[in-house]
Amino acid sequence: MSIVKKIILYGLLIISVVFMMFPIFYAFMISFMQGGEVLKGNLIPDTLTMDNYISAFEKVPLVRYLWNSFYVSMVVMIGQLIISSLAAFAFVFIPFRGRDFIFFLFISTMMIPWEATMVPNFLTVQKLGWINQPASLTIPFFALAFGTFLLRQQFKTIPNELFEASQLAGISRFRFFWNIVLPVSKTSLMTLGIYSFLTTWNMYLWPLLVTNNESVRTVQIGLKQLQSQEISTEWGVVMAAVVVVILPTLILLFLGQKSLQKGLTQGAIK
Repeated sequence: MSIVKKIILYGLLIISVVFMMFPIFYAFMISFMQGGEVLKGNLIPDTLTMDNYISAFEKVPLVRYLWNSFYVSMVVMIGQLIISSLAAFAFVFIPFRGRDFIFFLFISTMMIPWEATMVPNFLTVQKLGWINQPASLTIPFFALAFGTFLLRQQFKTIPNELFEASQLAGISRFRFFWNIVLPVSKTSLMTLGIYSFLTTWNMYLWPLLVTNNESVRTVQIGLKQLQSQEISTEWGVVMAAVVVVILPTLILLFLGQKSLQKGLTQGAIK
């Protein structure tokens, strides 16, 4: 590659990074500004003060919302890892009649928009008495077609002869699953875990439907609640809360970026 092409390529990459990171940078700057500075369109605050962060925690129970989001995200992540890995193992290593058709039917649910199933799911949760309960925020998301597909592609890279040899040696299916399949699929499991956690952390509409109590509401609802408390929105306070909310997801994304990229691609190569 010539020097000119490298300069053009890196120039485009730098411009792309600036476009993507500027909103986050500007939100971070606004979190330190007073109302007048925001209305003036200042890019950098005149003085750095933590008053907006203190106000954000005082106006809404932000710590409670953060804990609720963390708890729900962790439970959904663990549930999806367990259900998806067991389902993927069955679709790869356990032969049964109609296996491919059932898998196709299961994967086809990815084409159904979540909004189309929201009303039936809400009625089911309501009948079970799970309104304002953590179960309504977690259990409906345990079965994930994307997670099963991702892990199935990874499990298919394991030779079937290895599974047959383990059966001849008297090793149980679960022991093979636990001692052989899971250890060699750590990257894909980590990828699914990161994806599940981030998706659940950013959920807004479903928690809004099934909760009306601050004790179980998640942090995304808290942000909207903070924004709508007053007629004149204090954007500095709102952005301070936004920074607090996105910080865990950014840290998780940066730490798991390589695993996320590798896990999404390695199952495509057998």
